[in-house]
Amino acid sequence: MNIQIFGMKKSFDTKKAERWFKERRIKYQYIDLESKGLSAGEYRSVKAAVGYDALVNKNCRAYEELFMAYITPQAAEEKLLMYGELFNAPIVRNGKEATVGYRPEIWETWK
Repeated sequence: MNIQIFGMKKSFDTKKAERWFKERRIKYQYIDLESKGLSAGEYRSVKAAVGYDALVNKNCRAYEELFMAYITPQAAEEKLLMYGELFNAPIVRNGKEATVGYRPEIWETWK
């Protein structure tokens, strides 16, 4: 398994996801969404697995400040790549598979 956890330091679900993998002694790579974000290739891969709507946090302050609800889908995706705080966290990747949020029932099936 090649696990990547894209999360935010203040996200409780991110901390729970990290703890879940640590308890099972599964190695993972942590990437901070706020400082590093997702690359364009990683974004396309995760979007193909979970869909655009699952990735976007419509309740965060940045969503309102950047007028995400009022811009074109292409412009929204560009802003999403520039502002990591717009993502729902954690995003957990295992190759081409991905989940958004705390989803241990799915992670257990990854081998």
